Amino acid sequence: MREKLKALAELQKVDMEAATLRKAAEVHPRQIAELERELGAARSAMEAERARVADIERQKLQLEQNITDEKDKVKKWEARLAEQRSTREYSALAREIDIAKKANLTMADELVEITKTLAAAREAVKGKESEFAGRQQQLGGRMTELRAKLAEAESQVKQLEGQRSGVSSKVDANLLRRYEAIRKKKLPALVGVMAGGTCQGCNMNVPPQLYNQLRTSLGTDVCPSCNRIIYAVEALAEPTSQ
Repeated sequence: MREKLKALAELQKVDMEAATLRKAAEVHPRQIAELERELGAARSAMEAERARVADIERQKLQLEQNITDEKDKVKKWEARLAEQRSTREYSALAREIDIAKKANLTMADELVEITKTLAAAREAVKGKESEFAGRQQQLGGRMTELRAKLAEAESQVKQLEGQRSGVSSKVDANLLRRYEAIRKKKLPALVGVMAGGTCQGCNMNVPPQLYNQLRTSLGTDVCPSCNRIIYAVEALAEPTSQ
């Protein structure tokens, strides 16, 4: 009976180690996703500044084109001014020319302001690009580190799973079936009963008769309170040399 118990305890040791690794590794994908969101936010901020610059550049180009068009219009009208024969037509065209020139002056002022705005926006883009590059290096390094840890944990779990096949083959078939049924719900599935009859799984006392039976047989039974497989802790204790 003691050998069967030792085989099951060895199996649970492997399962507990694998469970610990899986639990510890669970945080890595969440951390990676959080870092990716953080990096994505920095990228979005940079792209927003780039889009703003592009929009201002389009406005500037349109304004420059409008100024050019208005200047060409004024030149044509000025050329036609000398051809006007009536005073009324001359005055009307002269008034249109004056209005166009004033509009050009206003647009020229707007061009000065939009040029300043564009220069400031380009500087902002440089700042966001520099910030993004820094965050990319920092967060990218951290993500690489986390992915390596995740890969290492997965590799270790895979090794334990391979090891588990060999260990489980040494466990009594009936005991293994019971263990597997409990393990799916909770770990540890196998727990000791301390001196005094306290189950280490639920901290409840087992009946004295059951505890005595465990001590005598050095085998296993089921805890009435938590339904885990139980054994007397001395069953797995190494014998002392006389």
